[in-house]
Amino acid sequence: MKTAQLHSRWRDRIMLLFGAWLAVSPYVLGFAATASLAMWSTLVVGLALIAMSALAIWKQKPWEEWLLLALGVWLLAAPFVLGFLGLTNAALNSFVMGVLVGGDAIWSLIEMKGSGRGHGGRPA
Repeated sequence: MKTAQLHSRWRDRIMLLFGAWLAVSPYVLGFAATASLAMWSTLVVGLALIAMSALAIWKQKPWEEWLLLALGVWLLAAPFVLGFLGLTNAALNSFVMGVLVGGDAIWSLIEMKGSGRGHGGRPA
């Protein structure tokens, strides 16, 4: 396995941890009972991250990174769209995780483009 592939697999495992954190964070940060939209959004995105990361560890595809980027953007937008901006724990968690998830997805897409894996394994 190439060094870049090992590196991306390492980041996929980190993304798996991010998903696990998002799935449990409403309970840890105390907004599970008081903010149902914030809780459900965070939980669903966390579970989606877990699934996507597990899939990426097994076999990485460019569309997975695009979906992870969309999830990162959603995490950034959710406090505004769902109206939980006033819940500091929930909003801050969503913002920080959105930056981490989206940033990692952008990094992966840049690496894929540079290695030629962004076009079905063929050089760009």
